[in-house]
Amino acid sequence: MQTKYTVLERLGGGGQAEVFRGLAETIQGFKKPVAIKRVLPNLTQNPQFVAMFLDEARLSLHLTHVNVVQMFDISQAADGTYFLAMEYVDGCDLKQIIEHAIAEHGAMPIGLAIYIANECCKGLNYAHNLHHPETGEPLHIVHRDISPPNIMLSKNGEVKVVDFGLAKASSQVEITDEGVVKGKFAYLAPEATLGLPVDLRADVFAVGIVLWEMLTGRRLFLAETPHKTVELVRNARIPSITAQNPNVPVALDSIVRKALARDRDQRYATCAELADDLMHYLYDSGLKVTARDVATLVKETRETKLRKASPKQSLIDALVADEINTLTSMIADELTAASPAASAEGPSVDTAAWAAHLLDENKSD
Repeated sequence: MQTKYTVLERLGGGGQAEVFRGLAETIQGFKKPVAIKRVLPNLTQNPQFVAMFLDEARLSLHLTHVNVVQMFDISQAADGTYFLAMEYVDGCDLKQIIEHAIAEHGAMPIGLAIYIANECCKGLNYAHNLHHPETGEPLHIVHRDISPPNIMLSKNGEVKVVDFGLAKASSQVEITDEGVVKGKFAYLAPEATLGLPVDLRADVFAVGIVLWEMLTGRRLFLAETPHKTVELVRNARIPSITAQNPNVPVALDSIVRKALARDRDQRYATCAELADDLMHYLYDSGLKVTARDVATLVKETRETKLRKASPKQSLIDALVADEINTLTSMIADELTAASPAASAEGPSVDTAAWAAHLLDENKSD
């Protein structure tokens, strides 16, 4: 069954990809809202990246869990640019939530921070233990890129991890001649900065960083240059959360410190173990947090964002929607021979780049 994707608006972008809100439509007329992540052209020009990206993306198609953003399809434009079609989460990312919480409260409320971290752990633990549905072999999936922008919160209070299909492939092309890892330096595990193989405990460490930052309202590893940031991660000296935020008890500080142990053998062995300790603390402290509380925070964050939105920005977003055409399913092309008409329906990448450039120019005005 062939699926076409229509891009509706640009949601944002980073060093690896740009994200659009879109609509998936089958030839039978069924429609479904989706998020479309376009991998930046400079990455798709690297053959090693492309091979690993496709392998990882196909693995990600097996992920089906309430705390993981589901990927539906891998798509490709006529010029060879790759796209991921995935579940559209109507809400905002954790980075926006943290910024709002800091502005309003100085830091995330303790109960909410624990709840969000626990939900992330549930999604990660599922992925870490996933087996291939046909062969039964363990897939050994590790996210490698857990950070606030890759944690989505919906208006219904769901917490979902995104981007399993991009992290490992990107890591293969993000080593400079000096051996410094590029990307989200501040959320790496110490072993990654030393060039050692990473396992699921790297994700445990990243969740620990995110939790530390939610509880303190500050960045844990951030310096003037990427080199210095990587050095901070490598040394992994963890300031006391209680010293930064006296409302955080020592018992909770200790849990986060164990997740952030420099020696991975001293960390929680799994995200499930970290989640267990977090939930025991939550219950023992008499803190009641539900998805409804997350939904309220998402609503407040979105309302604040709307109040600050620029009318000019909305106009540029409309231009993006008008200028970018449809995408055709790459998975369908693997099952059936692609017709000339189908390939002609690919998006104008030059137009997409122009529209994105227009957005960037508007942001700098």
